[in-house]
Amino acid sequence: MPDGSLLDGKKVLIVDDEPDVLEVLEELLPMCAIAKAATFAEAKHQLETRSFDLAILDIMGVNGYELLKIAREKNITAVMLTAHAFRPDSLARSFKEGAASYIPKEKMGEIEEFLVGILKAKTEGKSTWDPWEKKMPSSYFERKWGAAWQDADKEFWKNFRESIRAKKAQAKKDK
Repeated sequence: MPDGSLLDGKKVLIVDDEPDVLEVLEELLPMCAIAKAATFAEAKHQLETRSFDLAILDIMGVNGYELLKIAREKNITAVMLTAHAFRPDSLARSFKEGAASYIPKEKMGEIEEFLVGILKAKTEGKSTWDPWEKKMPSSYFERKWGAAWQDADKEFWKNFRESIRAKKAQAKKDK
């Protein structure tokens, strides 16, 4: 069980067009102050008028990448959560556009652990994708997408891994 105390009192916006997903995530994060939105307009309004520590954004159905852009402009750590957009190109786009992580909905039950890992990485000066890479090894994606899932964009994946290693090395050096 992760150290949920890192999440105590954190203001979290959860955005998903599926009411059951909103309910489940709220139940999984009782230590957080949760706000929910089921539409793009509702989420946009909340992002623009309220302060949040974290945002959990669905990709499909709520224009998650546009919400990610707004969250980044407001310095809100955003995590992409998806089922229908669970593809290598969406994973790469989430990273490129500044998401702190990319989580398949089938791993939603582990959201506390993912969020704690992100917060720890941020405080240690590491990449927020470092805990994701440890928790979601290539073998997971190979089972989902096939052994050649990174072949379409080999250069991106090479740079992705290098950026995580470089951030980790810098964090060690800064200690």
